[in-house]
Amino acid sequence: MASGAERPGTSGANVVAFPRSAASQVSFDRLELQRILDLYGRMVAAGQWRDYAMNFEKDAASFSAYRRTSERPQARIEKRPALRGRQGMWTLFGEAGQVLRRGHELAGVLFPLERRLLKVVDG
Repeated sequence: MASGAERPGTSGANVVAFPRSAASQVSFDRLELQRILDLYGRMVAAGQWRDYAMNFEKDAASFSAYRRTSERPQARIEKRPALRGRQGMWTLFGEAGQVLRRGHELAGVLFPLERRLLKVVDG
């Protein structure tokens, strides 16, 4: 074939390759999810929560716990690795969307919920 000739069956269009890696999404690792679901199970047993939802995006992962499905989440735990060096990648949001606690460790961020669980079980 001559150097300028096209192959039979091709239209001369350039082939564009797919990007090498798709944009990764943030997720919970196994131990983090185990800790969150353990708290969720105890809150369900105490009658505080009945449903949950998880959301995984490019920059954040969140776990929302609901008293009833039709309501706003009673608590939302969010992981944002981009904030790891600043105020911490973990955030606990309340029912009205207010920030209840931020931190570098999941256990410290979950502490207000666990303390509330102890009051419900004891009282």
